[in-house]
Amino acid sequence: MYRVGIDVGGTNTDAVILQDKTVLAGVKASTTEDVTTGVIEALENVIAASGIDRKAIDAVMIGTTHFTNAVIERRHMDEVAAIRLGLPSGAGLPPMVDWPDDIREIVGNHGYQVKGGYEFDGRILSPLDEDEIVRIAGEIRAKGLKAAAVTCVFSGINDAMELRTRELLYRHCPGVPVVMSKDIGRHGLLARESAAIMNASLLSLADRTVAAFQKALVQAGLTCPFYITQNDGTLMAADVVRAFPVLTFASGPTNSMRGAAFLTGLKDAVVVDVGGTTTDVGSLSHGFPRQASTTVDIGGVKTNFRMPDVFSIGLGGGSLVVNGEKGISIGPKSVGYRVRREALCFGGSTLTATDIAVAAGKADVGDKALVDSLAPALVEAAVARINAMLEACVERSRISSTPVPVIAVGGGSILMPDRIGELEVLRPENFAVANAVGAAIAQISGETDRVFSLIDGKTREAALAEAEAEARDKAIAAGAIPETLEVIEREDTPLAYLPGNATRIHVKVVGEMGAYHG
Repeated sequence: MYRVGIDVGGTNTDAVILQDKTVLAGVKASTTEDVTTGVIEALENVIAASGIDRKAIDAVMIGTTHFTNAVIERRHMDEVAAIRLGLPSGAGLPPMVDWPDDIREIVGNHGYQVKGGYEFDGRILSPLDEDEIVRIAGEIRAKGLKAAAVTCVFSGINDAMELRTRELLYRHCPGVPVVMSKDIGRHGLLARESAAIMNASLLSLADRTVAAFQKALVQAGLTCPFYITQNDGTLMAADVVRAFPVLTFASGPTNSMRGAAFLTGLKDAVVVDVGGTTTDVGSLSHGFPRQASTTVDIGGVKTNFRMPDVFSIGLGGGSLVVNGEKGISIGPKSVGYRVRREALCFGGSTLTATDIAVAAGKADVGDKALVDSLAPALVEAAVARINAMLEACVERSRISSTPVPVIAVGGGSILMPDRIGELEVLRPENFAVANAVGAAIAQISGETDRVFSLIDGKTREAALAEAEAEARDKAIAAGAIPETLEVIEREDTPLAYLPGNATRIHVKVVGEMGAYHG
């Protein structure tokens, strides 16, 4: 079985071809503004390097940092109507209250609080003010807002008001997509609300990005299906990405960590993935990324959907290096995919982290003569600043004081020193395309998360079995081999305050992808 793994980063688009568990070829191409051109170039190059017939390719798996980078760099985000159903409670903490000022302004700071919501036991806190929702719909039309995010107090217990609000918004401002918080996050009003707002702000970018991927594969003459990796290391269909782009958050570093484990055979390590725009650091535990147990910070915004415990900073090969009044600063702004045009060592006029690595003798790219004029003190200070930033990330990601290896992956890992404190730094073969390797080995998943009523003799065990069967059917329908399926998550939560002896059951299964026969 031939699988193509592609990772579209802010700077480079990496591609690999795997035959079963063997890496046949791996290449890099520059990411382009339209996405399509860079993906096609990477595809053509990796197919040529592997020597296989493109008709033999069974599936393409794509990982992208587009959406994470958009939040970190404050770009390509739409203004959103953030509607909270909860008055009279929560009035003192409006939507986006704990967001950084700059990103709050980018998404418009259009916060609305409406009567509605539920108590913790499912009783109505306040009836939904439907007239206010209709009035807000008028403002959405007048302001030309691109999306709406609806968050109801305790919608995890009862989602009826979120559903009704979406229905009213669809009726009175047709064409405006509506994100419901119940589909994005877990309990915890502010973090769940923030996740929904952020998802809504990225819907236009998601639509453009998925369309670009589809166009690239068609132009490359591929007829096989393509999938996009999500942040638990499994795959999702393109239509799911259009609706839930936040599920790709941290999928790039997740792929890198899975790829690092695959390439080194190590099950426990700290993985540092340095790209052109960001550096992502996380811990491997038993070969998989450690999951975050608390809220996750994305670009300064606290969210609570399930994610790997990965810490991201704006440091990469394309990061701008500025020698200001307060000393050297590196990132978070980056020239990204333009590094091969704008960096000094490539004949450009912008001082980047790559130029520092070349001037310090840590990398052999571009023309070193073009950076020989940099002051040695500037280069030394910039290297020290880069090392300090990387060491802080690694120390933050360590699970214990026990020394573990650090695996450096990503094209920007030329910035990494040979040691970080007491820890040895490893660079495996194909380290530069580890994230594409992680995408290529990703599995298919199926998931069920709904409330079951244990009445008329139905037992908890029977409900769990039914939920698992549903999840298995979804995974098989998505292309998983039935014999390889295994349950990786199973939890049930009795909802003691709902009638009918209700219990919420969540089951997730994963399995290997079968061969494509379409």
